[in-house]
Parts: sequence; structure tokens; C-alpha cells
Amino acid sequence: MSTATLTTTTRHQTGSRWFGMTYALTGYTIGMFGLFWVLLAAGGLVPHGLTAWQIGDPTAALFINVLLVVLFATQHTIMARQWFKDTLTRVVPKHLERATFVIASGLAMTALVWFWQTVPGEVWNVTTPWAVIALRVLYVVGIGYLVGSSFVTNHFELFGLRQAWLNFRDQAHTPVKFKQAWMYRYSRHPMMLGLLLAFWCAPDMSATRFVMAALLTCYIFVGIRFEERSLIQEFGDTYRKYREDIGLFFTLKK
Repeated sequence: MSTATLTTTTRHQTGSRWFGMTYALTGYTIGMFGLFWVLLAAGGLVPHGLTAWQIGDPTAALFINVLLVVLFATQHTIMARQWFKDTLTRVVPKHLERATFVIASGLAMTALVWFWQTVPGEVWNVTTPWAVIALRVLYVVGIGYLVGSSFVTNHFELFGLRQAWLNFRDQAHTPVKFKQAWMYRYSRHPMMLGLLLAFWCAPDMSATRFVMAALLTCYIFVGIRFEERSLIQEFGDTYRKYREDIGLFFTLKK
């Protein structure tokens, strides 16, 4: 192989690695933006339903909101299946498969919040000072618990950065091992518990945010079933034993 050909190949590989890292970092930004917009919107801290296309009829608004959650759930569930990953990697490099999933999820969550329809009414409004503080603390704890749990497993693998970084360093990807540490010693799905706290610990709950919390909660329980099937396929008896010993969200030790 000539020196010119080697130089061209090296430049191509370098460019491909830089593209991969840029793609993964862009995906991380989009994914984090979508996730935290949902979390902050659920707490009533940022606007939601920003589209000018707001349906006045409550029944129609509810139908559209259900459809938005179904679309997000479909994207999230299908793209997490192994058969879809295998199909996707025929088009997208394997080290960018997870980043592609994160981009799609971030866009789906952004669309969900942007197009969310207003539902009239208020479900509850807590005014007692200590109760307001307690709920706000639980809300913050939920978000912190969610983020902290992601680092116990591997935050950067979960969001597609580790795969791109290993490719950038020209290192082989090694699967993340099953861990039972920190909160995972007491909870099989601490990230989902964090989400539930963020969705429901609001001192003032409008009907609009109540519908969002309820629909996303339904999806959490459906998603857990799919996720545990995948974990059993991946880790076999190790995860079966773990599921027998550890509770869904918490474990009461005797």
C-alpha cells in the first residue's frame, strides 16, 4: 500500500472517529435536554404545551396527549429491542447505535412536551408550608436519585458516550458487567423510582400535569416488563436470582 493511500486511510479513520464523538456528544445534549425538560415540566418549573395548536376540547386534548405518550413509548420500546439494534447497525456504525437511540428519545421527549395539550382544572394544591417544602425536597431527591442511579451502572454507556469514546481511542468495546451496588442492592429500578418521585411530588398539580404524570407512570410499568425480559435474556439466572431477592423499587429487609 502506497504512502498516499495510507495517509488517506488514516485521515479517513481520524475523521470518522471525530465524527463519532461529535455525533455522540450531540446525542447526549439532545437526550439530556429532552429528559430534563420532561422532568422540569412535570414539576411545573418550565413551560410545556408551547405549540400554538392547542385543542380546546378536553376529550380531544386527552386523546392527543395519550397519542404523544404512545408515540414516545413506541420509539423507546422498539429501539431498545435487540432485533431493532441489529437492523440499525446495518446502517449506523455499532458504536453509534446507542447515541442514535438517545437522539431519537430526546427528540421524542421534546416533541411530547412541546405538543402537550392543556387539560382544564386542578387536581390538588398543597398550601401548608412544611408540606410544600417536603414535596419539593422529594422532587429534587427524585431527580438526584435518577441521575445518581445512572452513574452506578454506567452513565456514559447508557447515553452512548462510552461506545463512541472507545472507538475514538481505537479500543474494543467491552460490555458493562451486571452490578448490584449502592441503590441497586435495595431496588431493581431506582431510576424509575426517581422518575416517579419527580412526576408526583408536586405541591400544586394541574390537570394538565396530572395527565402527563399518569400516562408516563403507566408507561414506566409497561417499560419495566420489557426491560426485565431483556435483562433476563442478557444475564440469565443471575438476573432471575436478583429479581427474586430485590424488590421492584425497594426491598424491606427482615
